[in-house]
Amino acid sequence: MDEVTTQFLTNNQTTFDLALALLLGALIGLQRGWKARERKSGERIAGIRTYALVGLLGGIAALLANEVTAWAFPVILISLLGVTLIAFYQRLQETRNFSITGTIGLILTFCFGAIAVAVDPVPAVAAAVVTAILLDNKTEIHALIRKLEAHELDAGLKLLLITAVMLPLLPNTDMGPGGLLNPYEIWWLVVLIASVSFVGYFAIRMAGPAKGILFTSLFAGLSSSTALTLHFARQSQQAPELSPQFASGILIACGTMFPRILVYCLLINRQLLPSLVWPVVAMTVALYLPALVIWHFNRAALAVKRPLLGKNPLDLKTALAFGALLTAILFVGELLKDWFGNTGIYVLSATSAIADVDAITLSLTRMSHGSISADTAVLGIIIAAAVNNLVKTGLATSIGSAPLGVRVAGPMVLSMFAGLLAIWLQ
Repeated sequence: MDEVTTQFLTNNQTTFDLALALLLGALIGLQRGWKARERKSGERIAGIRTYALVGLLGGIAALLANEVTAWAFPVILISLLGVTLIAFYQRLQETRNFSITGTIGLILTFCFGAIAVAVDPVPAVAAAVVTAILLDNKTEIHALIRKLEAHELDAGLKLLLITAVMLPLLPNTDMGPGGLLNPYEIWWLVVLIASVSFVGYFAIRMAGPAKGILFTSLFAGLSSSTALTLHFARQSQQAPELSPQFASGILIACGTMFPRILVYCLLINRQLLPSLVWPVVAMTVALYLPALVIWHFNRAALAVKRPLLGKNPLDLKTALAFGALLTAILFVGELLKDWFGNTGIYVLSATSAIADVDAITLSLTRMSHGSISADTAVLGIIIAAAVNNLVKTGLATSIGSAPLGVRVAGPMVLSMFAGLLAIWLQ
């Protein structure tokens, strides 16, 4: 390639980058101009033309900084900031309505233009699109903040704490018997469970009970199917005529536990999936299908109160307790495996699942990397899931109305046998 061709391509690339800087500014300006479209000419501080020119100015500033002097960029940026502040100050004197968002938007537009020319067009485009979306959804974002309660904000910050702060600090080193205990991996499992519960809580919280029993129960299964079982069982005593709907909801929530198991295996040890997928599918269908049938024939009254999943979607004490439980199960599981072989693992699965199925599921999936065989882990997980659902059947039968217990017990027992049969056929 000769020097003339190289120069031609370079000039064309520069032209393209400057055009992109102009378009990115126009994109943000389109949103800002649309918001102020009802104002008269002269009342708008900056619209599509201004933002487009600011994006182009950012590209030219970056080009001048590269080709002429490094001082070009900061001088132009400071000049733009000065002009912007003067314009917004005059606007403030006239309307007494000031928002810093417009100033930040102009500065960002200038920077996007510079990035598109001097760095990489891809992040510039992505950042400009995200900025336009944030600016366009002011009403929705403010409404979301108004709906957010103090304990929910606290839960979100705690989730960030255990994910972005605590997790990187833990050593990623195998410890304990057989190198089974890895602090980083154990805490990562805690973060995984906390995240699933967090998503499930807010899915119900934002949608509300008006979405119906199926939607509510589906996402309650992500947060706590046991909590939903207890809640619906109590409600069935107060309103026995709604027992079919409550039974349908309990079955949906308990069935949601099985897809969660597949997600855990996919993230931790996907080699288990071929052996686990069919038993899990069989147990899920054995719960979902009766739930949908019950719902179909009793769908006249679908709206139910949102299940009481606790005041806090994420509690650090609970997370720490779950981490301790995971560690204990991993340690005890290793001992039982050495003492009693696979039988010890199965006994541990059954006893642990009385209180919680997630801890034993994650523990067995972790152990399947080398401590136990894949077949043992799969059978242990299915035993744990079946026992956990039988425990919830007992809760529904003992606390709820008689019709609720009957409708829940049959599919639960069927689900257990379906899972064991699928393993035996494999």
